[in-house]
Amino acid sequence: MIRRQIFQSIKDNLFRQKAIIIYGPRQSGKTTLIEMLRKSVESKILLLDGDEPDTRHKLTNVTSSQLKTLFSGYEIVMIDEAQRIENIGITIKLIIDKIKNVQLIATGSSSFELANKIMEPLTGRKLEFYLYPVSVSEMVLYHGEEEEKRQLENRLLYGMYPEVVTKPENVLQTLKSITSSYLYKDILTFRDLRRPEMLNQLLEALALQLGSEVSFHELAQIVRADPVTIERYIYMLEQAFVIFRLRALSRNVRNELKKRRKIYFIDNGVRNALIANFSTMNLRTDKGALWENFMVSERFKLLKYRNMFVNPWFWRTTQQQEIDYVEEKDGRFSAFEFKWSPRKLARIPKTFRMAYPDYSFETVSPENYLQFLK
Repeated sequence: MIRRQIFQSIKDNLFRQKAIIIYGPRQSGKTTLIEMLRKSVESKILLLDGDEPDTRHKLTNVTSSQLKTLFSGYEIVMIDEAQRIENIGITIKLIIDKIKNVQLIATGSSSFELANKIMEPLTGRKLEFYLYPVSVSEMVLYHGEEEEKRQLENRLLYGMYPEVVTKPENVLQTLKSITSSYLYKDILTFRDLRRPEMLNQLLEALALQLGSEVSFHELAQIVRADPVTIERYIYMLEQAFVIFRLRALSRNVRNELKKRRKIYFIDNGVRNALIANFSTMNLRTDKGALWENFMVSERFKLLKYRNMFVNPWFWRTTQQQEIDYVEEKDGRFSAFEFKWSPRKLARIPKTFRMAYPDYSFETVSPENYLQFLK
């Protein structure tokens, strides 16, 4: 069993009179995680599945007295796929306020659904955790650095979803299932989604622009929509854990790009499945973009799991000077260039050095990438 990085943090925060909310994409291992938690504690546990109609009925428009009866004799209550339950925020609030001897753990596959339902009722009453597809650092702990290095090309091509990692013989079937069924399930149930067919067009356009700056205006022209609609759909894709965006650093140089952004996929395998391209790295024209997406997405997971408070950016000027990735922490800048070929040397632009003198710089290649992700 692959031990997830948030596992111990969740255990350490049990019975603090706060609900534990676990967000993450479908198929990322949330159900497996709570099963592992269930087996690792001696408390009596009630496990409820929000996908089941009887569970939704039991937990919708329910009183605290009814909840006390339902939870009688249990110390931990786990609700999987909690976003499926109407007014779940009010129900969780009642549990926290009225049944103080019960620890509640709820999972949700779409943060824009679950967060909107619980945000106001649970102010100060919840602890939030995020679970993404398996990370490189988790796999290093599972089978060691050398084995993970051997799997690098597979990670770049097929990604890190748990079933992809643990059942490589079914990888294409798994990715097809994720991208055709689970990827859009939460988004397509969102009531304001008027053009579901546009999702595929938009995602394909984003997949083909991987590693490049993204213009909402240009995307709107590609999929024949207006920029406001594009931004709303991108927001929903972010909240459904399909993509995330990286903003441009703009502080000290007049010709720095200010409003541009890059969009990355949470998982390389999903990106490649969207464009139906699983060619080996030596045959690809997008190997640099794949490498950059993998490094940025894995770093994204690491920062989330370790609660590292840094500001992530990319940097570019109108003269096309650029740095792939920059982190700012306590006023100090760490700059990184991602190179698939270790022979390609990168130099930090003089403009950046002059504008941000308190910096470090490193080229990340397959020779040293594990250091960047540890």
